[in-house]
Amino acid sequence: MTTDAPDFQFRSIALPALLPSVLFAIGEGAVIPIIPAVASNLGAGLAMAGFIAAMIMVGNLIGDIPSGIIVSRVGETNAMIGAAAVSVVGVVLCLLTTDPWVLGAGIFLLGVAAATFALARHAFMTTFVPLAYRARALSSLGGTFRAGWFVGPFIAAGLIALTGSVQVVFWVQIVTALSVIIILIFMKDPRANWATDAPPTPATEGAKLVSDEATGLFRTIWMFRGVLLRVGSGVAVVSALRASRTVILPLWAVSIGVSEINTALIIGIGGAMDFALFYASGQIMDRYGRLVSVIPSMLGLGTGLLVLSVTHDLPNAVIFFIAMTVVTGIANGIGSGILMTLGADLAPQGNPAPFLGAFRFTGDFGTAAAPLALAAIIALASLPVATAIIGALGFVGAGILARYVPRYVPKRPGRRFA
Repeated sequence: MTTDAPDFQFRSIALPALLPSVLFAIGEGAVIPIIPAVASNLGAGLAMAGFIAAMIMVGNLIGDIPSGIIVSRVGETNAMIGAAAVSVVGVVLCLLTTDPWVLGAGIFLLGVAAATFALARHAFMTTFVPLAYRARALSSLGGTFRAGWFVGPFIAAGLIALTGSVQVVFWVQIVTALSVIIILIFMKDPRANWATDAPPTPATEGAKLVSDEATGLFRTIWMFRGVLLRVGSGVAVVSALRASRTVILPLWAVSIGVSEINTALIIGIGGAMDFALFYASGQIMDRYGRLVSVIPSMLGLGTGLLVLSVTHDLPNAVIFFIAMTVVTGIANGIGSGILMTLGADLAPQGNPAPFLGAFRFTGDFGTAAAPLALAAIIALASLPVATAIIGALGFVGAGILARYVPRYVPKRPGRRFA
């Protein structure tokens, strides 16, 4: 594919790339906040509900390993279609079961599907968008997840209010996933809309990229163990806090007796704060440096969770829950895009793909491990104790990144900070 495509129109990728991504994210955004409530209704305690909610992150981690090979073999579009179909299977399991363990299996499948879909849509953008437009396209793509977390919970709240059933929320994922499949099956090849010198081939640029990322993953981790142990550990903490927040907030709502409708609305408000700041985060990073984005993000997440941890038994616990949901949403939004940006900064210029795969896996390890640890702490102690420990981890992550990002990320002209 040529990189200059003079007649390329950015809006030409909206239907085949951004619309399916927004729809898939809306389905996830509707389902994820109510997982602990559904688990609780099936008889799970708080620790078990936290474990079930963590299965989506575990599925993401496990899905990272084969997804690159799958995308490279079947192509970006087919991989997205397959991932959407697997997500339907997962939520159908959730709909039909009365067993918390089967619910966990369905949520795990949703996580595996999300990992494959995310990698395939990234490869899709790499293939179909000319180089000159790629940064803004990927930035827009990154905003689709936050858009889903903004819209999805409000749809969930409306459906629960209309039907009186929490289970109905799983139908949002089914409808959005089936819509994604229909769009991808019947869409026109985007490259037909602009001139290219090379005809479409199975071995697209995006498919090659994800194949390179998946090849020799653990060998690459060992090869770059120094930077991954230092900066990568900070990145794992960033991912851990973000993942823990998505589990803690719904669990907290269940624990203090917030209804499913209000839980979805409150988390949707937090998602709106997150979504509103994703572009501003990129501006901050480009103008002032990576640390000016990620350090406030980590401190804000950590502080918000620490404050939340001491409010559980207060008379106005719901007010504090709403406030800290907003605070952590703002903090998360300030750090939007930091993981992809640091990965691109650190990757070798000649052959970046293997390192990017290892870097993403490092972050996803934190994403999966933290909610599992959270569930274990809840079982051994309590939800407030677990929340305080995760909050304190935010300060640890800020310290790690403040120490090592300046060492490994070179300063560029016009940038004031590392």
